[in-house]
Amino acid sequence: MREILGRRRKHLFRRTGRSALLGAALHCATEWQWPVVPGVRLRAGGRQPGGWRGLGERAAPRCSCPDADCVVPGAHPFDPGLLAATTDARMVRWWWTNRPDAPVVLATGGSAPCAVSLPAVAGAQALAALDHFGVRLGPVVATPTRWSLLVSPYDLAELGELLHSQDWVPSSLRFHGEGGYLVLPPSQIGAGAVRWERPPAATQAAPWLPQVSTIVAALVTASTSAPDGGSRLAY
Repeated sequence: MREILGRRRKHLFRRTGRSALLGAALHCATEWQWPVVPGVRLRAGGRQPGGWRGLGERAAPRCSCPDADCVVPGAHPFDPGLLAATTDARMVRWWWTNRPDAPVVLATGGSAPCAVSLPAVAGAQALAALDHFGVRLGPVVATPTRWSLLVSPYDLAELGELLHSQDWVPSSLRFHGEGGYLVLPPSQIGAGAVRWERPPAATQAAPWLPQVSTIVAALVTASTSAPDGGSRLAY
């Protein structure tokens, strides 16, 4: 059975629909040892946070969490909470068997990857600049509004020193470290589909990840020219 599963996992991220979510969650947890937890599900659309739906407009998806004005619908854990994230295959299979449309949420930090996210426009600019200078990148997760670059685990002290060396850090640039999370493909959230802008290699080995110090300056530079969403979290 182990060999059969191994052959099937080679194509996990090419699947579509609910089986793809279970397959992706199992692959992350068992092959890469990335702790995952199911995210909160979306409900049928309703009123947009901060505004009303106009005549003829399609209702936006709503979050099934208790916050009626949730600004990150489907893009966060709720029940179970983030602390329940695990690499145990039995638990992962049970979760997604019972909630087959749940987003795949990675608990960042510790021995798991961290990430830096920025607006999609700035993300495209940053990737172009890093490619131009030959900087090797790891996987990049994209939603219609934000891109997230996965990096090796970092701690707050390391991150603080890096940011202190910058003249200014836009609030549109966000860091997913210890105690944080990131929604992984092929999840569906309120902003739309979550996909790989730079997919991981099609191997069972955990993806290679760059150090945050090699990319943070380029991300800060790119973010200064992107719209700054202030302190309001959105994806």
